[in-house]
Amino acid sequence: MSAITIVIPVKNEANNLVRCIEAARALGPVLVVDSGSTDETQGIAKAVGAEVLNFDWDGQFPKKRNWTLRNYDFKTEWVLFLDADEFVSPEFIEEVQAAIQSSEHVGFWLNFSNYFMGQKLRGGDAFRKLALFRVGTGEYEKIDEDNWSQLDMEVHEHPVLEGSIGEIEAPIEHNDFRGLKHYIGKHNEYSSWEAARYLRLAGCECGNVGRFKGKEWENLTDRQQEKYRNLAKWWFAPAYFIMSYFLKKGFFDGAVGFHFSLLKAVYFYQIRLKIKERDERLRQAEQ
Repeated sequence: MSAITIVIPVKNEANNLVRCIEAARALGPVLVVDSGSTDETQGIAKAVGAEVLNFDWDGQFPKKRNWTLRNYDFKTEWVLFLDADEFVSPEFIEEVQAAIQSSEHVGFWLNFSNYFMGQKLRGGDAFRKLALFRVGTGEYEKIDEDNWSQLDMEVHEHPVLEGSIGEIEAPIEHNDFRGLKHYIGKHNEYSSWEAARYLRLAGCECGNVGRFKGKEWENLTDRQQEKYRNLAKWWFAPAYFIMSYFLKKGFFDGAVGFHFSLLKAVYFYQIRLKIKERDERLRQAEQ
């Protein structure tokens, strides 16, 4: 029996899904959790042997990944969450298989190699996430977002696990084939979510950074806490660009590296402006 179930949460991922499934299936059975795709996503998943579950979000907790953890009958000890634009390598598979057999860890951080505009990036801000863990050792952090979030899947939330965490060194290829229109549209959705979460983490309906507190805040990683402390500051977006393009050598990737670092900085600036917009509306309502 396989030790890992691969869970791929999706919506309209026909362009990425076949490659993702075919690369990952050597690790174990594949479960595709779909929330209302209107393209050929479900048919493609079934055609290549994946199990498909339908997810219909009601706007409240749990969202897609936690719903799967709570409702699916896992037959494996481990679960690996992959996005459809993430493609594992033979080296990754080999390292994971060895790690779960010999480790006392309950979960693993995963590293990624980023592609942008068809080019593999050598520099820029590194990307990693906690997406491989033992079934039953925890779930993705719960965020109080009933009736305000438009995102049905945990995106920036991370798993809160009971036990030690290791790391898989072999990277996963992160390479979205849906183009810049989708990339920029996704950033617009995510920046609205980040702005709303910032305000709630601050403990009020204004950007008062001195009021960050509570269990939800304490469950954040150090990197997440540092981000939210500074999101509303004017210098955060340009500082991110300098860090990504210069300090982390995004310039190695030429024009593509510049575009990648610039669009990420613009994303953070969008969040700041949306926080300020919400603040101004609240002030006007109080007058």
